[in-house]
Amino acid sequence: MDTVRYIIDDSEQAVFKVHRSVFVKPEILEQERSKIFDRCWLYVGHVSEVRNPGDFRTRVVGGRPVIFTKGADGEIRVFLNSCTHRGTLVCREREGNAKTFRCFYHAWSFNNCGELIAVPGEDAYGPNFDKGHLALREVPRLAHYKGFYLLNFDAHAESLTHYLAGAKEYLDIIVDQSPTGELEIIQGTQEYDIAANWKLLAENSFDDYHVAPTHITYFEYLKDSGVNVAIPKGLLMPRHGLGKALGNGHAVIDNQTYRGRPIAYWMPMYGEEAREEIAQIRAELVSRLGEERAYRAADTNRNLLIFPNLVINDGSSVTVRTFFPLTERRMRVTAWAIGPVGESATARARRLDSFLTFYGPGGFATPDDVEALEVLQQGIATWKEVEWSDLSRGMTKPIEEQLNTDEPHLRAFWRRWNELMQTD
Repeated sequence: MDTVRYIIDDSEQAVFKVHRSVFVKPEILEQERSKIFDRCWLYVGHVSEVRNPGDFRTRVVGGRPVIFTKGADGEIRVFLNSCTHRGTLVCREREGNAKTFRCFYHAWSFNNCGELIAVPGEDAYGPNFDKGHLALREVPRLAHYKGFYLLNFDAHAESLTHYLAGAKEYLDIIVDQSPTGELEIIQGTQEYDIAANWKLLAENSFDDYHVAPTHITYFEYLKDSGVNVAIPKGLLMPRHGLGKALGNGHAVIDNQTYRGRPIAYWMPMYGEEAREEIAQIRAELVSRLGEERAYRAADTNRNLLIFPNLVINDGSSVTVRTFFPLTERRMRVTAWAIGPVGESATARARRLDSFLTFYGPGGFATPDDVEALEVLQQGIATWKEVEWSDLSRGMTKPIEEQLNTDEPHLRAFWRRWNELMQTD
């Protein structure tokens, strides 16, 4: 097989470039579907979304409609949302609780454990007709890490635990923020399209190099709220941070916080009335986790990318975001807020306010990012004349000297992408 040159990765010359054709060619997206989305672990949902037997959520994951559900037997499964008769969706609601899923086309019915339980006019079928072989099909692999459920369409894929590699450390920090170790997806879903290639959002989701120029309105809001966001000499951001690879294409941007953590880091925009409760939350973290771990949970924030398309932004709020390509020039984004089970109504209100204020579709960050990615996609129409995009920042620095505005984490994503795209 001839190797296609999608990237230039030259450590001696400190040059890393991505060929811009990867953002515009439909044949590359077709390869991504088979080499990446058919082989990697993909986020489908959180355990809190299917608490009770019969609870379900329907989603599209990796181009397939699926049903994420808990059966009457208490087992969580993911079914392909396709009737085993002719292929019609057997569930057309977004969420709910159901004992059965009934196809509206010919009324074949399945229980919430997937078994085919009713076929109208069954006596018209021959002696070899066996309902036991016509159950709803489950996805080949399903596993979870601390309540985050991912699926894989490759029956021979490596285990999820091995796949997550160093990303587990950052998932652990998020779970540690709950006194009980339990998190829950908060009701309400953000869903929107971006007219850009999906990989551009993967880059953008943990690219701190763009934050100060692109999100200047947010910086002005912080200053007006009494927050010191002065940028020290030698930095491009208010505080120090770093980006690092975590294995298997996963990577993170890990920063000292400058914009507040309503879980345990008071800022003026939360109001004086919140100061005491936030101090109590912080004291609980210190008591349970110790000073060092509590500092990680309360005084640092991180944007974690789990390859290829799951982003968990653990900052002023905790956001779970996933995105899938619709075409080579358009993606669909879905995002949820997640927080500790049992937190107070006032803490939950601060969490949701932060979630909407920064990451919401009408917040300070997301409209900026959508606009940036869409005009970026438009500019890449010149890819035949201007062929390469540069991601070389920080290549001359040792890892311990990397800043949050350098790009080792972006290169980690692209190296894994390139590795998978070169497989036969």
